[in-house]
Amino acid sequence: MSTSVTDEQIRALAATAKPYSLALLSWGPERTTDGADAIELEHQRRMVSLRAEGVIAILCPVASDTVAGVAIMTVPAEEAAEIMAGDPCVRAGMMRCEVHPCYGFPGDSLPDLPVGAG
Repeated sequence: MSTSVTDEQIRALAATAKPYSLALLSWGPERTTDGADAIELEHQRRMVSLRAEGVIAILCPVASDTVAGVAIMTVPAEEAAEIMAGDPCVRAGMMRCEVHPCYGFPGDSLPDLPVGAG
């Protein structure tokens, strides 16, 4: 690490933390069930809709055989868990969802990267 951070900077940043919820989606046993493509499309439509409504602040599909995606949600963990329990892929057993309370800092965002980078 080349950036030096003082104790005061850490305390000042910590004071700005806001509560969010982290939804971690993993693939479940019914991932390849009959009609899986249509169910996954409805899942994607729902997640993008929640993003457009501001319920999901950051949406990150994951290219993995075990983890399906991560979402940072702007609602309390209990509400986020209820929302995710209604997800088409979760209801079908194609995905499992864990929700954890977390904190974020105002102004944090994903950087714009060139297509294909990362």
